[in-house]
Amino acid sequence: MTIQASCARQLDTVLLKVASRCNLDCSYCYVYHMGDEAWRNQPKKMSVAVLEKVADRLAEQLALQAKPFSVVLHGGEPLLLGPAKLDQFCRRLRAALPHPCGIHLQTNGVLLTDAIIDVLIRHDVGVSVSIDGPQTVHDRFRLDHRTRGSFDRVRAGIARLVARPDARPLLAGVLAVIDPESDPAEVYAALKDTGAPSLDVLPRDGNWDQLPFGKKSPTSTEYGLWLEGLLEVYLADPAPPHVRLLDDMMRLVLGGRSMKEGVGTADYGILVIEPDGTVDKNDTLKVAGSGADRFERSWSVFEHAFDEILGSEEFGSYYAQQRPIAAACASCTDLAICGGGMVAHRWSAQRGYDNPTIFCADQRHVIARVRGLVETLRIQAA
Repeated sequence: MTIQASCARQLDTVLLKVASRCNLDCSYCYVYHMGDEAWRNQPKKMSVAVLEKVADRLAEQLALQAKPFSVVLHGGEPLLLGPAKLDQFCRRLRAALPHPCGIHLQTNGVLLTDAIIDVLIRHDVGVSVSIDGPQTVHDRFRLDHRTRGSFDRVRAGIARLVARPDARPLLAGVLAVIDPESDPAEVYAALKDTGAPSLDVLPRDGNWDQLPFGKKSPTSTEYGLWLEGLLEVYLADPAPPHVRLLDDMMRLVLGGRSMKEGVGTADYGILVIEPDGTVDKNDTLKVAGSGADRFERSWSVFEHAFDEILGSEEFGSYYAQQRPIAAACASCTDLAICGGGMVAHRWSAQRGYDNPTIFCADQRHVIARVRGLVETLRIQAA
C-alpha cells in the first residue's frame, strides 16, 4: 500500500543548523548582527541525539511525499563540527536520504581541509562557499573575531577543493553578498576565477525601517545598477559560469520559471531545524525583527512529524506569505518575474509585510534591462 501525505504541501529544503556559532564575524550577517539573539540560547553544536531524531523524521517525510528534497548543513559555520562528527552526521543523513535526495553544505570555506573534503566525497555532499569577490571587497566585511580579513583562507579552501579531481564535482557554486559600492566587473572576475560552475549574488539584507547598506532611499537603484553592470559583463563573457539570479530573471522573462526563492512566483516548502531540534521558519525572516522566524507554536523534531507541521494552519500562513500582499505588487506588470522579492525585505513596523520589497526599484530596473536585451535578441533573430 502506498503511503499518502496528509497535506498537499511538501518539503523542498531543510536547513539543518548543525552549529549555532561561527568562526567569522561578518558585519552584515542577519543571524548575529540584526538584533536577534536567539543563537545564544542554542547549543553550540547539534548533538547526536538530535541528529538521530532529525534523520528519522526526514526518512519518514520522504516516504510520505515520495518527492526528493534537499538538506543543507548550515550554521553558524557547519564545518565547526570537525571531520569526525561531520562524517557521523553525513553518514546518518545519507542513510535516511538516499539519492536523488541532495545533501549540501553552505560554508565560509575557512575550514575546508583535506580531512573535511574526504568526508564530503565519501557521502557525496555538495558544497557552496561564501566569498564576496576580490580581496578588497571580501575583506571589507567578512572578518574573523580578531578583525582579520578571511579572503586568503577562504580562497585557499576553495583552491584545495578544486585541485582534487575527486572533489571538484562537489563544488556547486560560490555565493557573494553584494557591496553596491564595488565594481561588478571585478567581482564577476574574482568569482569566476574560483573555478566554480555557478555564481550567486544576494543583496544586503534590510527592510523599509532599516535600509540595506548602500541604498539611499526606497526609490533609489544602487543595487539595480550594480546588477545591470553584472549582467553586461556576464553576457559579454564567451565562456561564462552560470549566474543564478540573472539566469532566473532571463528564464522568467522568456516565460519559464525560477529555480530558487527570491524571484518568480514559485512556492517553496522550507523549514529550519535548530541545534536543539526546534523547527522554525526560514531564518532570513530574522531581518524583519527578533523572533520573526519562529512559529507561535513550539515545534520540535522530538515531538512532531514534519507532515504534522506542514499540515498545520500556521505553516499554511507561513507558506502563503511567499506571495506578496501589497496592492502595488498585485497590479505590477513585473510581478511574475520579481515575485515580490524575499519576504523579510517587505517588512515595516507600520504595515507589516504589506509592502513591496525594499528592492522594488532595483528589481524593476534590472527586469527592464533584461526585457530590453531579450527583445533585441528577438529582433536580431527575426
